[in-house]
Amino acid sequence: LRMAAGAAGQEKQLAPTLLSFFIYNPKLGPKEGEEEKKILFYHPNEVEKNEKIRNVGLCEAIVQFTRTFSPTKPAKSLHTQKNRQFFHEPEENFWMVMVVRNPIIEKHKDGKPVYEYQEEELLDKVYSSVLQQCYSMYKLFNGTFLKAMEDGGVKVLKERLEKFFHRYLQTLHLQSCDLLDVFCGISFFPLDKMTYLKIQSFINRMEESLNIVKYTAFLYNDQLIWSGLEQDDMRILYKYLTTSLFPRHMEPELAGRDSPIRAEMPGNLQHYGRFLTGPLNLNDPETKCRFPKIFVNTDDTYEELHLIVYKNLTSPFSLPDTASIPPTLEFCRKLDSIVGPQLTVLASDICEQYNINKRISGAEKEPQFKFIYFNHMNLAEKSTIHMRKTPSVSLASVHPDLMKILGDINSDFSRVDEDEEIIVKAMSDYWVVGKKSDQRELYVILNQKNVNLIEVNEEVKKLCATQFNNIFFLD
Repeated sequence: LRMAAGAAGQEKQLAPTLLSFFIYNPKLGPKEGEEEKKILFYHPNEVEKNEKIRNVGLCEAIVQFTRTFSPTKPAKSLHTQKNRQFFHEPEENFWMVMVVRNPIIEKHKDGKPVYEYQEEELLDKVYSSVLQQCYSMYKLFNGTFLKAMEDGGVKVLKERLEKFFHRYLQTLHLQSCDLLDVFCGISFFPLDKMTYLKIQSFINRMEESLNIVKYTAFLYNDQLIWSGLEQDDMRILYKYLTTSLFPRHMEPELAGRDSPIRAEMPGNLQHYGRFLTGPLNLNDPETKCRFPKIFVNTDDTYEELHLIVYKNLTSPFSLPDTASIPPTLEFCRKLDSIVGPQLTVLASDICEQYNINKRISGAEKEPQFKFIYFNHMNLAEKSTIHMRKTPSVSLASVHPDLMKILGDINSDFSRVDEDEEIIVKAMSDYWVVGKKSDQRELYVILNQKNVNLIEVNEEVKKLCATQFNNIFFLD
């Protein structure tokens, strides 16, 4: 992958890539000669057996060795010249390891390529978060590793891991991981009270008339408006929906997207809703009603639900999650007839609000600053640095070096409990400011020539006053 070409094509930068990813349990092959039994999943699979055993053994040794210094918190990562290894123990004795090759600068010396490994480029916290999300995503669709062992021992666990990670690892785009992967936050849609109440009463009515619906989440344009799920479950479901499910269904639709539907005109009461998961055609009695299963509240109890994603053309998504009885075609038709028309009406209300918000925020000219905001309490995230996240890339509109500074500031913040502020003068004319205040974090990138520290501070105060006027940032 060519990231940047230098003068006369002499220099090539190669992005970080996934070298290997494996899951093992040291308790499964305790005797000599049985080492292979420890390995539950290994990517790439074509690696020779002895090398797999050797790599797993090495990780085991590192973890055991670091345990002697820190019994409760063994190694999280290992830095070497060519790569970096990340370790995560999501359940007791189950270890997940991800090995990422460091970025490389390729130069040509006397006609031969010379590789320079960039050892300090990768941020531990970002890639450790990516590894933890691999587990959370597996758990959302399969439940815990232990559950698979209870369902059918090592054989079933291996099958589930193979089936899930074979596909999931292809969606990890390590070259575009950054601070947003650490937060794994949720973008909320700001609504006026009236519309919000309408949506709430719509959800209450729907849950009442469709009694097998247990939880509902309501989204518009990839932003969350309402959710009945626990926060941690919602955050990982949100990530799945916005980076995987929705984009898959977006492309075919964009073609016919420019004709807005007038929901308020009399005589136009038909609706344009469809299922993103489940039956393709409600009029065909032969159509299959299969829904993906998801697992929530895995910490204390175990709730197995069916995930129904229903979408209206103007793109609010309503997500009822239903209990363990599979929904029938009859149920889907009922849902379609109740939810469809009401969504169409609600969508026009939300759309109006969306346009008002856009008018208010679009009034200023291109601002001098870009920011990322995150609130640890409700997982709210807002970024003007990232263009739309597609499944393959998260497009940050600033230089990678600046994103790295944001990551470094975030690591500093996580080491201390009290509020603090960090200001960094970066390359050329950039200033980077990080503020941490009572579970909230704000990162601002300013691009202004010839300003000093005091002026930078004033600019950030102005930003806080305009964008975050109802949020209390300590000065």
